[in-house]
Amino acid sequence: MTMCTCVSLKEEGNALFKAGDIQGAVCCYTKAIKRSDSQAERAVLYRNRSACYLKQEEYSKAESDASKALDTDPGDVKARFRRAQAFQKLCRLDQAFLDAQRCAQVEPKNKTFQDLLRQLGAQIQQKSVQLNSTDARVQQMFSLLLDASANDSDRQKAAQNLVVLSREDAGAEQIFRNDGVKLIQKLLQSKQEEVVLSALRTLVGLCTGHQSRTMAIVNELGMEQLCTVMGAGASTVSLAACHLLQVMFEALTEGMNKEIRGKDEAILPEPSKELRSMLRHLMEMMPASNVSGPGRDSAINLLVKQVPRKSLKNPDNSLTLWVIDQGLKKFLEVAGTVPELSEGPPLTDNSHMSCSVLLSKLYDDLKSDAERDNFNKLCEEYVQQHFSRHGLDGKLRAIQTVSVLLQGPSDVGNRTLEMSGMMDAVIALCASEDVTHQQVAVETVIHAAGKAKRASFITANGVALLKDLYKKSENDRIRVRALVGLCKLGSAGGTDFSMKQFAEGSTLKLAKQCRKWLCNESLPQTSRRWSVEGLAYLTFDADVKEDLVEDKNALLAMFELAKSEDKTVLFAVGSTLVNCTNSYEVEKPDPQMVELAKYAKQHVPEEHPKVQFKFLILGKLLESGVVSALVCMVKQESPALTEACRDCIARVFLALVERQEDRGTVVAQGGGKALIPLAFDNTDLGKIKAAQALAKITITSNPQIAFPGERIYEMVRPLVSLLSLECTLLQNFEALMALTNLAGISERIRQKIIKEKAVPKIEGYMFEEHGLVRASATECMCNLVLSTEVQKLYLATGNDRLKLLVLYSGEEDERLRKAAAGTLAMLTAEQPELCARIPGTTTHWLEIIQSLLLCEISDLRHRGVVIVHNMMQAEKSLAETIMESEALEILSVLAKGGEGTPEPVSKTAQNCLDQAVEYSIIMTREGREKGKGTEP
Repeated sequence: MTMCTCVSLKEEGNALFKAGDIQGAVCCYTKAIKRSDSQAERAVLYRNRSACYLKQEEYSKAESDASKALDTDPGDVKARFRRAQAFQKLCRLDQAFLDAQRCAQVEPKNKTFQDLLRQLGAQIQQKSVQLNSTDARVQQMFSLLLDASANDSDRQKAAQNLVVLSREDAGAEQIFRNDGVKLIQKLLQSKQEEVVLSALRTLVGLCTGHQSRTMAIVNELGMEQLCTVMGAGASTVSLAACHLLQVMFEALTEGMNKEIRGKDEAILPEPSKELRSMLRHLMEMMPASNVSGPGRDSAINLLVKQVPRKSLKNPDNSLTLWVIDQGLKKFLEVAGTVPELSEGPPLTDNSHMSCSVLLSKLYDDLKSDAERDNFNKLCEEYVQQHFSRHGLDGKLRAIQTVSVLLQGPSDVGNRTLEMSGMMDAVIALCASEDVTHQQVAVETVIHAAGKAKRASFITANGVALLKDLYKKSENDRIRVRALVGLCKLGSAGGTDFSMKQFAEGSTLKLAKQCRKWLCNESLPQTSRRWSVEGLAYLTFDADVKEDLVEDKNALLAMFELAKSEDKTVLFAVGSTLVNCTNSYEVEKPDPQMVELAKYAKQHVPEEHPKVQFKFLILGKLLESGVVSALVCMVKQESPALTEACRDCIARVFLALVERQEDRGTVVAQGGGKALIPLAFDNTDLGKIKAAQALAKITITSNPQIAFPGERIYEMVRPLVSLLSLECTLLQNFEALMALTNLAGISERIRQKIIKEKAVPKIEGYMFEEHGLVRASATECMCNLVLSTEVQKLYLATGNDRLKLLVLYSGEEDERLRKAAAGTLAMLTAEQPELCARIPGTTTHWLEIIQSLLLCEISDLRHRGVVIVHNMMQAEKSLAETIMESEALEILSVLAKGGEGTPEPVSKTAQNCLDQAVEYSIIMTREGREKGKGTEP
């Protein structure tokens, strides 16, 4: 590559940087770095790119580039100054001070260098005072906690204060350096639950975002002790320990993914050894009989979050393969455990569901047929090993394993179900006199009926048996499960009315019984949960939905279950609500294709005749407390809150905010807060639904009230994600309107919108054919031009941004004209040099401005006179051109005011005339009369 090309790329980058297009400048400098053969030239390019990264608040990258520039030329004072700025932002104050000191020594009269040096000196002194103060507090806490004679309340208070201290940078560092980890190790052995919780929460403070401390703590405490605490009986302690391990995992894995570790300055080896050790201990917890049910669920939850790849774009699934190799049989031990039998580890009601989610996640993370075949082989071997054992216990364990696999990786579950003798054993056990045997078998039948092919087989072989169990069994647990089996088989056609397995009317009877079970508080929660499962299948039927939303007691009972400890009900509640609100995706077939299919005698899906009518009243769901139930569901820290479950919740929220009058209720009950995590952690479609719901709320509510504090900034990314060709035009429109509202609030929010790279997308929608979308994009830009960075885009030469605004100011669309003229008014006020460019945009510029001045709409007249005033203030020649036109007469009329002319318009028009007088372009009446008097 020639030197000339590198130089031109560098110059282009410099121009883009000056114009405010920082990302464009980064791209140019990056290309030039790759193509340059000169070390000295690359050093300059690194220095320039470092300046870009500082603007983008990418401080780690800025420090790295400045350091590369200094490696080549240690005397480069600009690079050293930029590195000092980056160090300051990264809280590496000592290093920042050294660099700033060197800069000041080279250029002692440079005020900028001296100012930075003074700033850093003050910050270092403040930090030193804070450290000394914190050191005394830490020592005081330790003394009290180690004092055996101190009373329990004082020690508890000291432990809680330690938690608060650990959340401050200085406090965390002092606790760590004062052998705090050893003290915390002793606190973890306390018999007082509050003290143990405080110890765990202190460790969370020490580990959050700090890789080196986390590695040291993992090695000093040992995973065995942490897993023992997590496996303890108290669910609160177990959850706190689970949260600590999650924070540790994040600190270690994020550290691996970052080039520079921010505030963590230590240079460390890759923490893969610690990570694998942590995962191995979690896997060993699975079959351990001394681990509590909640502890085991927490371990499964951590494995679900940490093992599979976060994105399938990442080609490396080696961690998943290692976990399958080391732990799959341990997971199957949990899957195959029947709690009522003595053999096997303790479980909770959620354990089997959590295990099925983990198995599904591992299976979905496999890349090749060979990897999937190995997974299938291991599962089949485990099931066959137990199924072939003498006695019923082995067969029960095998069938229970199949049941869990059917809930998780269903392809694997179906293969194990097809093993010789398995289905016959399941059907036979349904008729067993032992309740435990029946329960395991009936649940397997329910999970097996998920696909139409399997449902047809069971309809032919098992429906009579399920009906018999439902009618004749004396045990409620069996009856409710048999009922759900019938519900699932009865809805096997989904929304396809013509594919129903049972006669019309049967589903209504089943649903009525489900609601009856659901409202029966004398039944155990697990049995009532199964009735929600039944409704999740049956509410595909329009009549069933109508009956359910009319039954307030049933809705209240379902929402109470959604808030309960039983997490396995989450998806069933979500699915039922999706069905009730008709918020599932239904593809409308092409009419021509339907006719062709009928001609070819192929099956064509048919909707229930009632589905077309809006018979469900969302108000009834809101009155019954649906929002608080959904909010509780989102807060659940459980593998049962799967992406599919989140997708359901997002769909329901979108349906609930469809009507403007309901949005206030949704926000008041915490719906806005719950939608934010749904927009980040969800299926791709679920993210869009949640983001659209956020947009609808932001359009009609005050965002600062609906999303107080930092939440308002978290909303920006989901809204920007809707500015995509993959989204509908309605979603684009609503996102633009929501961003318009946000952009008008503060500069910090505007910077966030700019940082999310929304400006080029918004500019793209300013060319959209649809008038409303075009106008809303222009309105959004009108608020964004309050930011200097956006103003610089209009100052840059070689583009038609200004021309577009001038032309749009002359369009017939009132909303578009207001937005464009408003943007033009603000730009010409903030950047006067743009005024001189307006005549060059179009030969009709003067006509457009005059049309604004003559417009009957007062808002447009006001914008017009402001633009004229800004142009006249900017240059005398522009004022002369305007005054030579009909604008003088129009302004004279407007300045007189009177009926129909608002005061701001008349006042600004008079200011324009005053400016013309000041330039001596026109004369006042007094001046004219005086001039006449002196004529010869």
